[in-house]
Order: sequence, then structure tokens, then C-alpha cells
Amino acid sequence: MADERNLVDEEDTVKENSAQNRREKKKREKKEKKEKKNAKGNALEPEEDEDEKGGGRLILVLTTILIIAIWMGIIGILIKTDVGGFGSTVLYPLLKDVPYVNKILPQPEETVEQTEGTEHQYGSLSEAISQIKELEKELDEASSTNKNDKKKIKDLKAQIKDLSKYKEDEAAFEKEKEKYYEEVVFSDQAPDIQQYKTYYESIDPENAEVLYKQVVEQITYDSQVEDYAKTYSNMKPQEAASIFDTMTDNLGLVADILMNMGTQQRADILGKMDATTAAKLTEIMEPTKKK
Repeated sequence: MADERNLVDEEDTVKENSAQNRREKKKREKKEKKEKKNAKGNALEPEEDEDEKGGGRLILVLTTILIIAIWMGIIGILIKTDVGGFGSTVLYPLLKDVPYVNKILPQPEETVEQTEGTEHQYGSLSEAISQIKELEKELDEASSTNKNDKKKIKDLKAQIKDLSKYKEDEAAFEKEKEKYYEEVVFSDQAPDIQQYKTYYESIDPENAEVLYKQVVEQITYDSQVEDYAKTYSNMKPQEAASIFDTMTDNLGLVADILMNMGTQQRADILGKMDATTAAKLTEIMEPTKKK
């Protein structure tokens, strides 16, 4: 009985070992396959990298060549069209003897013009000497003219200075004359303005023109102010005061109108006006103190 059990156990053990061996074998096979696959993949990757690198280098080289060609074309066009004179003034003297390159260089126009202008200008040495003497003569004449011009300019400057001084003196005299006329004719102590009008009509018009004009204007103004005074005198004080309150930008005229009214009328209107405006008018109408 015991022998049978041992036999059965041994068979089970053998089966288990066989199954385990099979599993281990499968694992080894899978592992070997995986290693082979990885090895194959690693072998292909360097080849692909090399192909990609080779293609990238080729594209870079072609791109560089294309860019260089474009820039060479642009530079060639700029040189041929002589933009800014770079081709004719800078490159032509350096590259005019280089084959093929000198074909794209522009011909300098100044050189051609100078060559055409100076070629066969003098037929002989005597003609050249004669031309030199004529040029020297012209130079001497120009120098002499220049000296005369300088002297003339100096004299003109002196005259301008004298005239400027005379002009200043004349302006000062006119200013003093106007001041004198104004103080004599229009001062508070001056005679009646109508008398001046009669006087200036009797003297030389050329000398009295300015003052006569001022006198006439003053008489006209006084006449108009008197008319205004009569008009506002016929109005009610409140109405006249309301109008005068709106004339703050021309208080001088308001003061002249009030001065041509009677004392009571002037007082009635000022009493109805704005206090500030009335105060300003009072200052304007203040009598001038005699010295």
C-alpha cells in the first residue's frame, strides 16, 4: 500500500517537473524571441538615422547654395544698375581688369565725359600757354573786382548805419511831436476843441493833417455821445441801467454818455445799476486833479 502511494507521488512529482520545465522552456523561447527582435530593431535604427542625417545635410547644402545665388543675383543687379554710384565709383576701378566680372560693371559716365571734354582741347603747346595767360588775366580781373566789391559793400554798410541812426532820431522826434500835440490839444487845460478845428483849417494842411483828423474824429465822437445821452435821458432810469449793465466791455462809452447827462439823471441811472459796475464807472468819471 505504501509502495503504491510512493509510486503515485513520484508520478505526480514527475508531471509537475515536466510541466514546470515546459513553462520555463516557453519563457526562455519568448525571451530569446524578444531579444532577437530588439537586436534587429537596434540594427535598423542606425541605418535610418544615417539616412535622415544624410537627407538633412543635403537640404541644408541646397538651401545655402540657393540663398547665396539669390544674394549674388541681387548684388549683380545693384551693381549693373549702379545704385548710389557703387558700381561705377567703387567696384569699377578695382574689377575693371577682371575677365567676365568686368562685363557686369557699369561704365562710369564722368570718365567718358571728361575724356570727351579734354580730348584734343589744345592743338599745340603755344595754344595751351596762351590759354593759361588768359586764365591768369581773368583771375587778376576777378580779384580786382572782388576788392572793389568789398570796398563798395563797406561803404554801403556805413551808409545804412547812418540812415538807421537818422531813422531812429526821426522816430524819436515824431514820438515827441505826437506827445506834445496830444498834451496841448487834448489835455484838460487845452482850449475848446472847436477853436483848434478852426485854427488847423487856417494853417498848412500838410503840417496839420494828423491833428486835424484827430480833432474832427473827436468832434464827431462828442456829437454822437451827446445824441446817446439825449436818447438814454428820455428812458426810464431802470431801463437805461439794465442796458448799461450789459456794456461791461465798453464802460468808457457808458461813462461818456453819463457825463453828458444832467446830474440828477446820471444819479438815478447809477442808483439802478449793479453796484460793482457803478463803482467802476465812478472811477472812470473821476475828475482830473489840477496840479
